Amino acid sequence: MTMAMPQISELSSNWWALALRGTVGILLGLLAFTMPGITIAALVTLFALYAFVDGVLAIMAAIRGVREHDRWGWMLLEGIAGIFVGVVAFFVPATGAIALVWLVAAWAILTGVLEILAAYRLRRLIAGEWMLLLAGFLSVALGFLIAMRPGIGLAVIATWIGAYAFISGIALLVLAFRIKKWAHEHA
Repeated sequence: MTMAMPQISELSSNWWALALRGTVGILLGLLAFTMPGITIAALVTLFALYAFVDGVLAIMAAIRGVREHDRWGWMLLEGIAGIFVGVVAFFVPATGAIALVWLVAAWAILTGVLEILAAYRLRRLIAGEWMLLLAGFLSVALGFLIAMRPGIGLAVIATWIGAYAFISGIALLVLAFRIKKWAHEHA
C-alpha cells in the first residue's frame, strides 16, 4: 500500500499553519534560552506524567497476565515503580530533575558506547568510520560530564531543547513563506 502524497494545493492553502508552527517554535526556543527554569519544570512534569502513565499501563498488563495465567510479577513491580517515580517526580520536582539528568546521562553514555562499537565493526567496510568513533567518544564524554555536574546538565538539556525549537521554528517559517510565494506565483 502506498502512502498518498499531499497535493500542492493542500500545502499552499495551509502555509499559515507552518508559519504558526514556526513562530511558536521560535518563541519556545527563546523562552528556553531566557527562562531555562520553565523548560526544566515542563520537562520534569512530562517525565513525571510519562512514568506514572507507564506504571498504570504496566499494572494493567500485569492484571491481564494474571487472568491469562502468564508471568506477571515483574510487570507488576515495574508498574508500581513507574507510579512511584511519577508521583515523586511530580511532587518533589528537584528529585525528578535529577532523575531526568541521570536518564539523559545514561542514554548519552550508552549511545556513545554503541557508536564506538559500531565504528569498530565498520572499520573494515567503510572509510570515515572515525567520524562515528568521534561521535561515540563525544557522546560518552557528554554523558559523564552531565552525570558529574547535574546542575549544568539541566542547563545543557534546556539549552539544546531551546536551540532545537528555535532552529526548527526558523526552518518551518522559511518553508511556509516559500510555499506561500510559490502558490502566489502559480495561482
